[in-house]
Amino acid sequence: MADLVTVAGGAKADLRMLDLGRALPISGHTAWHSMPAIYELIKEHRTTLVFVNTRLQAEYTFQELWRLNEDALPIAIHHGSLDAQQRRRVEAAMAAGQLRAIVCTATLDLGIDWGDVDLVVNVGAPKGASRIMQRIGRANHRMDEPSKAYLVPGNRFEMLECQAALDAVEEAAQDTPDARQGALDVLAQHVLGMACADAFDPVDLYDEIVSAAPYAWLTWESFEQVVDYVATGGYALRAYERFAKILRGPDGLWRVRDARTAQAYRMNVGTIVEAARVKVRLGRTLRGKPGTVLPKTGRVLGEIEDEFAETLTVGDTFLFAGETLRFEGLAEDECLVTRAPPDTDPAIPSYAGSKFPLSTFLAARVRALIADPFEWDRLPEQIGAYLLQQRRRSVLPGERDLLVETFPRGKRHYLTAFPFEGRLAHQTLGMLLTRRLERAGLRPLGFAANDYGIAIWTTRDVAERAAIDPDFIGDLFAVDMLGDDLEAWLDESAMMKRTFRQCAVIAGLIERHHPGLKKSGRQVTISTDLIYDVLRKHQPDHLLLRAARQDAATGLLDVRRLGMMLERIQGRIIHRSLDRVSPLSVSVMLEIGRERVYGEGADEILAEAEAELLQEALS
Repeated sequence: MADLVTVAGGAKADLRMLDLGRALPISGHTAWHSMPAIYELIKEHRTTLVFVNTRLQAEYTFQELWRLNEDALPIAIHHGSLDAQQRRRVEAAMAAGQLRAIVCTATLDLGIDWGDVDLVVNVGAPKGASRIMQRIGRANHRMDEPSKAYLVPGNRFEMLECQAALDAVEEAAQDTPDARQGALDVLAQHVLGMACADAFDPVDLYDEIVSAAPYAWLTWESFEQVVDYVATGGYALRAYERFAKILRGPDGLWRVRDARTAQAYRMNVGTIVEAARVKVRLGRTLRGKPGTVLPKTGRVLGEIEDEFAETLTVGDTFLFAGETLRFEGLAEDECLVTRAPPDTDPAIPSYAGSKFPLSTFLAARVRALIADPFEWDRLPEQIGAYLLQQRRRSVLPGERDLLVETFPRGKRHYLTAFPFEGRLAHQTLGMLLTRRLERAGLRPLGFAANDYGIAIWTTRDVAERAAIDPDFIGDLFAVDMLGDDLEAWLDESAMMKRTFRQCAVIAGLIERHHPGLKKSGRQVTISTDLIYDVLRKHQPDHLLLRAARQDAATGLLDVRRLGMMLERIQGRIIHRSLDRVSPLSVSVMLEIGRERVYGEGADEILAEAEAELLQEALS
């Protein structure tokens, strides 16, 4: 029996927002304008952790800081796609006090206790209060010394997020999400694992599983379906012997089918299914023979995703592992590269699923800040002025309201909405709204979304329809869009095939690793796509199809959060029909047609587009 020991909190954190003394852009996330100030902070401190939210941002930020590094300070980079040996070398150098700064992602969020770290810099919006509290705790990791940290917003909206995070840290408020319901594909893997360990009695195993909170909802019928799937592959696949993984003996106990099945399970166990990747290997160019590269002679720098590698042609350059690399070709599962001059306008590899969503907790605080003008005095002057411009030109939504604006621009008509519920929920909302607008004959052409809002453009005037039918906007955002509209979209969506692919790997239907060989990402895709089409046609209620829908709803689509938002705004939708774009709508309009490009040229183009839209909004 343990006693509960409660201790007083340690030294209060010294957390502040970086003030550049200049206006921030309305859009953009690289914080390129803050790089000189971040470099000065690194110079002023012993050791600095520069946190970013994505691996793409890590490569960009490291290159920008290195370009400014006239003092030749030892600065390193650390993220999950770099080779493990390189990461360990960086960690060892940091522990030995040999580095002044590390640009890092969430790989250094936890388990770091380096005494010399006296500053944390978080580049970009924090996205969650708990995450930023965890990160700032890396600095001065002692109870009696304050953790010192700066939040560096990339645009004006991120200034609102940063202020909301500052308030949350001051109150020691947490935004831990609700526990997710247990997934069926994970349960199938567990059932096979139990059979590999020893014979199991189904009743005893069921009682054990439902005693765990994530599976307390599991019915005996659902459990039997999971066991049947592991034993046969399901009704549509039971004719194929390779899908039978466990057998029931005369004693009523389930056992693994054979030693080969148990070996395959051990080689494929795990619930993290990353996108197919290729190793990045540094080659050596032969002297006197331009374009001839000796393969497999250099060290492995890390891994990039297969989809990005396939977009490259020989001679293309990209940033990786803190270097500018020239693509020389693909050899089996390796991307061969050589070093390139840093002034070649390189691309930056992108990684699927690497963006943090805006937490529900922080989103509510952002809405509260916007809705209360008495809070604006605590905000940086430029964001207060921006909100005031929006109120004069249109309106600002209340904490529980949804603002919808419609206006013409060029030869198109636009609808913008501001739920402040995160990019995932907004992308799902955009897909469903365009279906409804299509049925209404308004001919939507596309949509764009960010963490704060959504923009849809059409060839017909939505405001005109709303003037004829006052209930049109409310009906557009009715809760029932998560019924038939969602089901119809899921049936047509290629995203469901990708989600099914992950579930099939986790549940053991498709094995990526085999003794002596490994399936490529393309092989896995072809296999799972064929099975997906078969199951949809012959067994639409198959366990893995259900698991894929559950995963999509809670992950990629954020349906639960979208449903809560739709419930919240019923009867609280504010529609403003404008003659031109509003200041608030500028932020999401800048997402339209935006390419994933970084560098000074892209920043200039974005700045020009922003200036044009703002001039139009405020004229």
